[in-house]
Amino acid sequence: MRIATWNVNSSRARAERIGDWLDRSDVDVLAMQETKARDHQFPESVFTDRGYEVAHHGLSQWNGVAIASRVGLEDVRIGFPGQPGFGDPEEREARAIAATCGGVQVWSLYVPNGREVDHPHYAYKLRWLEALREAGAARLAEVPEAQIAYVGDFNIAPQDDDVWDMAAFEGLTHVTEPERAAFAELVDAGFSEVVRDYTPGPGVYTYWDYKGLAFPKRKGMRIDFVLASPALRARVTGASIDREERKGKGASDHAPVIVALDGADSQPVDRPQTKK
Repeated sequence: MRIATWNVNSSRARAERIGDWLDRSDVDVLAMQETKARDHQFPESVFTDRGYEVAHHGLSQWNGVAIASRVGLEDVRIGFPGQPGFGDPEEREARAIAATCGGVQVWSLYVPNGREVDHPHYAYKLRWLEALREAGAARLAEVPEAQIAYVGDFNIAPQDDDVWDMAAFEGLTHVTEPERAAFAELVDAGFSEVVRDYTPGPGVYTYWDYKGLAFPKRKGMRIDFVLASPALRARVTGASIDREERKGKGASDHAPVIVALDGADSQPVDRPQTKK
């Protein structure tokens, strides 16, 4: 089985590209973030026409998460226990959806950005991650053998190699110690990041800004991850980042990240070019 995660940055604007990518990639499960659609606006036929079941959670033109699966889509859940909201009055945003696909509980997660270090959204981000850790730890304590995948856009670069230049991020979100500690606490709770071993850096990213020719200049960030429970980690045989999908007109600013389970072939990985 092959599971992928992709921040599509608008499911409607990129519906055709998503469909074409599904045809090429042959993945069994695709978790999407930043669909930017209400449920009735989501392009469901892109998936159903290709034999995928799909579940979507979108409340406005912002955020939005979805899961498409051709190996079953059961026990769909919106949000996780304790998931905090944002704003005044506080509202729980469309940032988490789960479904059991081929025996794996897949969570499509769109972690809050944080905006600025002194912004209320930054504190919200840390609360959100702490609630996710507590929910995950509780589930593993209850069912240690559970196969769980936390996948998505985490809006955190856990290591210095995960950004093109640490100096460029001084004083900014995504690389602060509290954010990195929150990510590490998820790992300590039992969820291993399973992509890096197959896509080692430096120079390997999943996101490139649209501005400043960031993509051709290789000025990116690694912020999209697959975190696996112990039982699921034991099944991982490969992983890749489809950097090619970031190219061309109308591309998302994120690349799909793919994990292969139980003997499925992994695809070529993004490797930094060697300067001569």
